[in-house]
Amino acid sequence: MQRLVARLLIFFIIFSLGLGVGSKYINKNTPTNTLNLEKNTDKAFIGEIYDKIKENYWDNISDAQLIEMFKNASSALGNPLAQKIESKDQLIKNLDLNQVAKLVSQVLALLPPVGRSGLYTQKNEEQLKNTVNNVNPEKDLYKDLGLTKGASSQAVQAAYQKKSEDLKKENTPASLEKLKQITYSKDVLTKPDTKLRYDTAQVEPTVFTKIIGSTLYIQFKKFSPSSYDEFIKAFNTYQTDTTLTGLIFDLRGNIGGAIDATPYFLGSFIGKGQYAFDFYHKGEYLPFKTPTEKLSSISKYKQVVILVDNNTQSSAEIMAASFKKFHTGVVIGVPTKGWGTVEKVFPLDNQISKSEKYSIFLVHSITLRDDNLPIEGRGVEPDINIKNPNWQNELSKYFNYSQLSSVVADLYSSGEFLK
Repeated sequence: MQRLVARLLIFFIIFSLGLGVGSKYINKNTPTNTLNLEKNTDKAFIGEIYDKIKENYWDNISDAQLIEMFKNASSALGNPLAQKIESKDQLIKNLDLNQVAKLVSQVLALLPPVGRSGLYTQKNEEQLKNTVNNVNPEKDLYKDLGLTKGASSQAVQAAYQKKSEDLKKENTPASLEKLKQITYSKDVLTKPDTKLRYDTAQVEPTVFTKIIGSTLYIQFKKFSPSSYDEFIKAFNTYQTDTTLTGLIFDLRGNIGGAIDATPYFLGSFIGKGQYAFDFYHKGEYLPFKTPTEKLSSISKYKQVVILVDNNTQSSAEIMAASFKKFHTGVVIGVPTKGWGTVEKVFPLDNQISKSEKYSIFLVHSITLRDDNLPIEGRGVEPDINIKNPNWQNELSKYFNYSQLSSVVADLYSSGEFLK
């Protein structure tokens, strides 16, 4: 059943490019084309983008505000509007249409948070899809080992053995860095599930595990369509290991990604039907509840620590905020990045080029932290700030488990990550 849920989840994440939040607020009212503009013209293109912003942007932006942005963008391109503009129709009639794509890009970039929205080309969409799916087209793990794509696990192991011995003999900073790289390639290409994903779609893993004493350390690098399945397997692998009592869930450096999956992850920790978090859109709160049952292989851990840093962002910040809210574990680190927006790609019916298909990438919602303030520009405050000299004493108030404190201290002092 969990596999079925995961597969369905993957479909919906890919369908929305990992950034959509449903259709509740989309296309409520389709604006009428009062100018009766001819399709696929510059004016129709600008008119549609104007309407898409009004319908789907996270804030209740007024016509006066949006018109002012178009005027400012036009002035920045050397085409100031001297006329008094009071409506969309007047704006479209009076705009200089020599640099339409640049004009629209400028307007979208001006929408707060500044620089977050933009005009997308097909190449931009493909790059976004690869980022969400954790695919790097410029990277070849087989090539790192001197092999051709699709080589067997046995061939991978043999190539790794030879290369690693040579690199260890060199014992230089460069060779040791290369050793880490080929070790990663070997690990991905010798495990059946990760090798299959990589061979099929060049998808790299996002979840990595390590046993440190009696503590299970799980590094979670980002949210991708395969992450939930990886996450479940990581915990189930150690389900019968009775020596493990502590859990460190590392969200440091997690850049977020497929935000649709976040309630599923949280459900594994806090149970089904919990009021996990809200999105904020046009003055309304869109609540999300957890759809998954608590994972039994997680429940056995009585001492849970969540690590965050100033590169923890987006979906990972929502997760950290929910951990704090439900007291699921102790959040340790420094305030997170403060990247609290949900973006979505909106296709356009009107196009201005036969060689390029445009869409717009728009901030659709704002995310909120555990105190209901926007994450954007603030970040999520940890329960324990690692910069506090007495942080270990603070942790001892939660757990009387000195080994866990030592492991956390070592991870921060060494800056260690698995991958």
